[in-house]
Amino acid sequence: MSERSERGAHWETFASNHLRAQGLKVIARGYRCRLGELDIVCHHGETLVVVEVRARSTGAYATALDSISHGKRQRIVNAARHFLMRHPQWFHRPLRFDIVAIDAVDTEEPRLTWVRNAFDSD
Repeated sequence: MSERSERGAHWETFASNHLRAQGLKVIARGYRCRLGELDIVCHHGETLVVVEVRARSTGAYATALDSISHGKRQRIVNAARHFLMRHPQWFHRPLRFDIVAIDAVDTEEPRLTWVRNAFDSD
């Protein structure tokens, strides 16, 4: 595993722990298909929640939240559709796309921002 992949896995675990502490149940991590990747898939009550995790250091050009382009959102939506085809038990549940943005990851106190319903599947 590359150093970048290891850092990504670390922050995805950090985000998963935060989401669990908020009452979400993680059902998948690192779901990959030819259409894209889903960092975390969980459910919160009856709602299926797809979570994109972004982490940035203090010197980054853009904040973690600002680093998610329209194209990236579209790949997440497409991968979520693929996930639903492979896991039909979740198909008829409400679907929400969240972002967990972690800034200042190179400091003693990284800042986590959880944006619920950050974008639509349009």
